[in-house]
Amino acid sequence: MSTTAQAISSADAHSAHNYHPLPVVIAHAEGAWMTDVEGRRYLDMLAGYSALNFGHGNRRLLDAARAQLERVTLTSRAFHHDRFAEFCTNLAALCGKEMVLPMNTGAEAVETAVKTARKWGYEVKGVPDGHAKIVVAADNFHGRTTTIVSFSTDHDARDHFGPYTPGFEIVPYGDLTALAAAVTSNTVAVLLEPIQGEAGVLVPPAGYLQGVRELTRERNVLFMADEIQSGLGRTGRTFACEHEGVVPDVYILGKALGGGVVPVSAVVADRDVLGVFRPGEHGSTFGGNPLACAVALEVIAMLRGGEYQQRATELGDHLHRELNLLVGGGAVTAVRGRGLWAGVDIDPALGTGREISEKLMELGVLVKDTHGSTIRIAPPLVISKEDLDWGLDQLRSVLGG
Repeated sequence: MSTTAQAISSADAHSAHNYHPLPVVIAHAEGAWMTDVEGRRYLDMLAGYSALNFGHGNRRLLDAARAQLERVTLTSRAFHHDRFAEFCTNLAALCGKEMVLPMNTGAEAVETAVKTARKWGYEVKGVPDGHAKIVVAADNFHGRTTTIVSFSTDHDARDHFGPYTPGFEIVPYGDLTALAAAVTSNTVAVLLEPIQGEAGVLVPPAGYLQGVRELTRERNVLFMADEIQSGLGRTGRTFACEHEGVVPDVYILGKALGGGVVPVSAVVADRDVLGVFRPGEHGSTFGGNPLACAVALEVIAMLRGGEYQQRATELGDHLHRELNLLVGGGAVTAVRGRGLWAGVDIDPALGTGREISEKLMELGVLVKDTHGSTIRIAPPLVISKEDLDWGLDQLRSVLGG
């Protein structure tokens, strides 16, 4: 039995089957490339669902982590530490907001945003206690905690995990009329992904985010943007909301904020929103720990210069030009996305998204399927144009183009 087969067999025997990975076992990675236990190299065209925006083994991020590892890694929020204020100050400035509430994973940040909106609704807006409603979009993906799957329309994520948390109203994504009809006096927030990643990289109609912003402002409702996948450079802007000139009340961040080194997430808003919390009402043992803050500070510094956003714009334009040339040729039925992020719908007659992903893996390219015959492409922002073109050549080969 090969080393790869042994590792997969052991994983299947001793880990819960909550994922269905491609049959590849990674042992080393650098930049946009990964190497498996057999020594074979693969081009990473997924980037950890945008957690690896800055590539594998980024020197700046590893140096920041190593320096902090030698000093202090965890104090818990029972004490102050010397990286915390700097992290909060710099992240708030990057977002143009006043306050930061740090957590670890994206799902934790979404849960924190839900609690924030409800508490704000009761204590600031004046919604009767226990009656708060949050409007969300169908086909959303905000995580897989019990509360979050309560407002999911994905049967794999939701089914057989009830009873479900009440207080959510689901409307079609991109439909302003339906959204307006769902907002009532008890609505405290609208929670949306500016681009729906897990659903297949769905970009809303032009003007939709502006309409959401106007509606929520008129109705005294918080606009909470889940930028966990779409934010921090992926779409060519620091935040995907910027493509429509929109600033939400609440940013929900994660993934790339930890640079692919440590889990870091945060809810960022002004004082009139996050100021509702008092000591003891919410917390996290590891949230805002010194190691996380050190790495995230380097991420913020890297984004501040705009180099990665510009790279995502230029390479993203190239990516979408090349992908759109495949539409109508019998293999690709649609391409969506923005920046270095694309959802590619494959003609089901050619194969499922999983089957296409497996064929690409055999050629040395790693992507991920979603929703039947869709594959997602989201390489690290550090990928070279030459490597991106090579990956696209392998996709054309698989599609028979």
